[in-house]
Amino acid sequence: MHRRRFLAAGLATVLTSPRVLAQTKMDDMSMPGRDMGGHAGHDMAAMGQDAVTLPDGQALRDLPVLANEAGRPGLFKARLTAEPAIARFAEGRDTPILAYNGMSPGPLIEAFEGDRVEIVFANRIDNKASTIHWHGMPVPADQDGNPMDPVAEGTERVYTFELPEGSAGSYWYHPHPHGRTAEQVYRGLAGAFVVKAKADPVPAEYGDTVLMFTDLRLAADGSIPGNSTSDLMNGRVGDHVLVNGQKNPRLSVAKGVKRRLRLYNATNARFLRLAFDGAAMTVIGTDGGLLAAPVAADEILLSPGERIELVASFDRPGPITLYTLDYDRGWMGPGRPADAGLTLLTVDVSETEAEGVRQLPARLRPISPLAAPIVSRRLVLTETMAMNPTGMEMSFLINGKPFDMGRVDFVARAGETELWEIVNQADMDHPFHVHGTQFQVIEHERAGAVSKPPYLAWKDTVNVARGETVRLLLCHDRPGRRMYHCHILEHEQLGMMGMLDVMS
Repeated sequence: MHRRRFLAAGLATVLTSPRVLAQTKMDDMSMPGRDMGGHAGHDMAAMGQDAVTLPDGQALRDLPVLANEAGRPGLFKARLTAEPAIARFAEGRDTPILAYNGMSPGPLIEAFEGDRVEIVFANRIDNKASTIHWHGMPVPADQDGNPMDPVAEGTERVYTFELPEGSAGSYWYHPHPHGRTAEQVYRGLAGAFVVKAKADPVPAEYGDTVLMFTDLRLAADGSIPGNSTSDLMNGRVGDHVLVNGQKNPRLSVAKGVKRRLRLYNATNARFLRLAFDGAAMTVIGTDGGLLAAPVAADEILLSPGERIELVASFDRPGPITLYTLDYDRGWMGPGRPADAGLTLLTVDVSETEAEGVRQLPARLRPISPLAAPIVSRRLVLTETMAMNPTGMEMSFLINGKPFDMGRVDFVARAGETELWEIVNQADMDHPFHVHGTQFQVIEHERAGAVSKPPYLAWKDTVNVARGETVRLLLCHDRPGRRMYHCHILEHEQLGMMGMLDVMS
């Protein structure tokens, strides 16, 4: 449906959608103290009238590292518990959240390529199933944490997988239970998983700093409101963007320092077009690890679910900010968030000159193009509003169908390269994610103009702008059922997801 016709239907009619009402009801019942008044609160917040002010300017905290209990090289063993917790984002207000091991974002997991990973997951979320999805990681299908494999409340399971050679990269973990993913993520369940290379070409003195972006909406009493109707249509965009759980934290460095930064977009639906005011950026990696060679960049766009590795060069003294630029990804109805001009991180560069800063090597690692495709697939993304006997129903679709957990949409063979053509005929951008593999984007097409990506990279999430077609090559190495979906989590829950069965 074209946007003009969609908006002509009116937001009031969407309120009667059984699908939307059912999702709203789930969010309303999910936490104590939630009532429908939160919807109005979000409408005000979206217009810049924040209910709660968060402190900013605190020293950037490193994410706590999950301790390895194995006690021997080559094995990573640990425990992750998803459970209710209380956070203090604003002074004098307690916020009920969901947390991994009592913290949000969850603890940073660090392991090495070649390691065996054994993580016990305990679900202590009241009356709710959950999973852990290892986003972007090359894990077996039965360890993927997909919606077909829920972990009931009060139970545990062990996720076990090997990290193959060459898998070093910036991954993350989050829930993926059917119909509950969006809620569990915006209430706090997300964490970073860094797989390190045994031989890393990036100079060690650059450090290795994770910056995990989440966003937060707070009601006046400090609680997290459930999703509004606008959230379900557009995806939930919070009122505050946090970095490692903090608002505009500060980082102190010496003049001339180069810092390795891993940027994670762990929000439900916020697009982050980012730039540094006064620091040169060099892209060195994407979702699935390092590029073949460094690439200079003035700005970057991170859609929900994407990651990028940068080296930032801080060559002049004084405060330097990482800030947002405007990005119009499409919005239905009123209350489009003001995306531009948000300061996410302030770097205080001293007058003291850093010593012995090495340059990046000209080559980082080899990346071979995937083989010629054996199979071609076309996936068309749309949204619809349809009248039924009880009112309007809204859905987000792939090839005209909403997700059905009992239906396999495609059958593939392990080891065969496929060409996927992702066609966005919807009225907003959709970040497209594939489970269980990394792919290579080979082409973008929009309004008849075809362009190539600026570099060859391994990706598991790519933004498909409205009116755009993205072509990518992928190859699944492991058999089993895998998901593909929009990583605006509310859109995934309203139907924009499918299932691929990979045969051996």
